[in-house]
Order: sequence, then C-alpha cells, then structure tokens
Amino acid sequence: MAHHLVWLRNDLRCADHPALYHACAAARQTGSRVTAVYVATPAQWHYHDEAPAKLALRSQLLTSLRQQLAELGIELLLLECPHYKDIPALLLAELQQLQASNLWFNREYPLDEQHRDEAVSAALSQQGLTVNACHGDMLFAEPTLNGQGQPYKVFSPWYRDWVRKNSELALPTLQTPAAVGAAVAVPATAIALPGASSYREDLWPASEAAAQQRLHSFTLRQLSDYGDQRDIPSINGTSTLSVYLASGVLTVRQIFAAVVAACEGNRRDWREDHWFRELGWREFYKNLMIHYPRLSRGRAFKAETEQLYWQRDEALNQLWQQGKTGFPIVDAAMRQLQRTGWMHNRLRMITASFYTKLLFMDWRQGEAFFMQQLLDGDFASNNGGWQWSASTGCDASPWFRIFNPTRQSEKFDPDGNFIRKFVPELAELPAKQIHCPPTLLRHACGYPEPIIDYSQARAAALAAFKALTPVQ
Repeated sequence: MAHHLVWLRNDLRCADHPALYHACAAARQTGSRVTAVYVATPAQWHYHDEAPAKLALRSQLLTSLRQQLAELGIELLLLECPHYKDIPALLLAELQQLQASNLWFNREYPLDEQHRDEAVSAALSQQGLTVNACHGDMLFAEPTLNGQGQPYKVFSPWYRDWVRKNSELALPTLQTPAAVGAAVAVPATAIALPGASSYREDLWPASEAAAQQRLHSFTLRQLSDYGDQRDIPSINGTSTLSVYLASGVLTVRQIFAAVVAACEGNRRDWREDHWFRELGWREFYKNLMIHYPRLSRGRAFKAETEQLYWQRDEALNQLWQQGKTGFPIVDAAMRQLQRTGWMHNRLRMITASFYTKLLFMDWRQGEAFFMQQLLDGDFASNNGGWQWSASTGCDASPWFRIFNPTRQSEKFDPDGNFIRKFVPELAELPAKQIHCPPTLLRHACGYPEPIIDYSQARAAALAAFKALTPVQ
C-alpha cells in the first residue's frame, strides 16, 4: 500500500493545490494514506531575509491549514532543520518511517529552491522512491518564450503573448480534494515557527476562507475602479491580496478565474483589466528568475550597472528605514511598512526610487530590508521591483527617470490624508504645505529637514548613469 507524503512550502491551502489534489486522487485509487509535511528552515530563512512578521502569518496559516487537512483525513507533520541542504536526509528518513513511497510537491522557481528540490529528488530517487513535482505557482508550467525561442526582455510583448495564451490555454482551477479517510485529531496548541514575531491579524486574517472572501469582495466591488484608484494610497483602492499570494493561500489561477468572471459580469474585456496586468508583472518576474539564475545571486540584470559605485552611509540608511528623511511621502510610506508589514505599490516605487536614485544606495540593501519587513515578500517580485526602480533590471525604468518625491506626493496624495495618518506630527498642516513644509513649520512640528538636496542628488545620479560603459 503506497503511502503518499505531500511536502508543503509556499502553498498553504487546500483548493487548487496540484500536489495535494493529485496525491489524494492517487491515494483513493489504492486505498492508501496521505500525510502532509512542512519543514521549517530557520537558518535558511534568515539568509533569505524572511520577515519575522511573515513567519508569524505563516504560523497561523499553518495552524488553520492543519485543521482543514485533518478534516480530510490528513495529518500535518512539522519538521525542522537549519538549511535547505539538510532537507533531503530529513525527508528521506520521514518517508522511511512512514513506509511511504511517494513524495509530492509544487515547484518553486528561485535558484536556491530549484537546487533544494533537485537534491531532494536525487536523494529519494536513489532509494527507489517516487518524486512527483507539480506546477502550482504560475498560470503556465513552462516559461513564455518569444518567436525566436528566446526569453522576453521587455514586459509589453511578453504580456501580449501571455494574455493570448491565457485566452487559448488557461487551465481550470482544482477543487479541494475529497477526504481520504476519517478526520484525524489536531493538537490543541497553535503552531509557532522559529523566528516568528507578530503581525497585523486584524488586516489579514490567517485562513484560506478569509483570503477567498477578500478575493470575492474585491472583484465584485472594487475591480472596475482599480485603474482609477490604484495609485492613491489614502484610499482602499488595491486588493492587498499580495499577502495571501506570497504564502500561497491563493493562486494566480483562482485570481484569473475571478477576474474573468467579474469582467464578463460587467461586460468588460478581462484582457484590458489593469489589475490582471499587475498579475502579469508577477509572472513576468518569475519567468526571469527561471531564465536568468544570476538574478537569484544578487546580480543586476543590466551588466553595465554593476559599474555603479553606490554610496555607503549607514546613517542615511537608518533614516530612510525609520521614516525620518524629511520627505513626508517617503516617511509616511516607510512608517506604513514598519507598522503594518505592507506598503502601497505606488509608494514602493517612490521609496525605492528615493533610495537608489537620490540617496544613491545599493538596491540590494533596499531589497533585503523590504524582504525583512514585508508580509507579502515574494523574492521574484521584490527583486524585479527594486531593479526596476534602480534602472538595473530587465525592462527597467529608464535611468533618466527619477521620481521627485514632492511632486509624487502632490499628485497621488493631494490632500495629504495619507501623510497625516502615518506622519501625525504634520497632521495639522494645510494641504499646500504638508508635502514640503517650510523650515519654521518643520521645527514647530518636530519634523526633520530633508536629508538631501533633491536637485543635487538628481544631477549626481544622472551623471553616474550617463558615465556607464556599455557591456557587450
């Protein structure tokens, strides 16, 4: 009787879970058992800059998922080892103890994760065990190539091709599998992963049901307005579903199905939907991770930008992290990140541009800091976003585009409502002064002077990029 072991990673759900679904289907055919396992790797997480808040969210998601699995007759085991390199021996021992012959998992695409899965597959195959690797984190199993069989390097043509494939080949979502046995007992104590701190459970309830409800509510009530409201941080104009996507509580296939249904209900073309295009960026960055392993090794996509001599100033770095730069919109954004573990997408661009183009600090430091804070920290998307802002990446912002934080603030937070919420010392200032308060008002409010001169910093960045030597 073949016992099946499902290895959970960033896919903490029961619905649309290929590895779990197919393992359960195989088990029902033979009357065998299914067990799930989650492996904590605290040293590896520290190396990967996993946010303690995200580990707290993951702890509660696992606690909720354990109950769901138990009702399907599936026990969830928790194992721990320091690094990915320790996992093959750990899983092999567990499979042997369970007398299981099949391991199932959904693929992940950053380089360390690919190497981990290859090592596990090799170790188990040598012992005659069967490894089943499924695709569950992207709409398509194989990355999209252009007409010449080469990876796309520009988003727009890649997106057109991706939309076409979605129109022709989109796969249906998988349902939660049927039970494979009687319900099993669940420990009374909640799961607490090593390194976890706390997170804003009031903003992101930790369950698959809560994620599905938010997806339904957003596509029903807010999707059609997303294009007009997505850049205004003071209103609830975005979905905030990235937190659930990053831990695999929702899948891109489920979101695609919801977008199509909502657009058809409103007689809109889903191919023109602004929110769906944002999902395209997520998958585009994952494609890049597959094709260009150097992106997983802290390397710039544009080789010539490795010539840049980034400034090293820990005092400036700390002021940026703490939201004390003297630029209200930047400080409000950084304080939102510290307080909630999340940041509005427009603000991610503003703060990253400020860090790389005006402070002229290494994008890799900013990338790591965001990962250490974000509940929705996704390696591919975070790397892609930072390299876009720094003009070092694939299809990046043109090097001569440097956001003026004051102009961005005036445009996207015109009344200063977002600034007032997160920089309360400026709350009493009128809209005309809140974006760049005069010196006397700064002193009166206890708010700092700008840590840089915008015009000088912009000129220095332009000169540095202009001086780069092209790399063939």
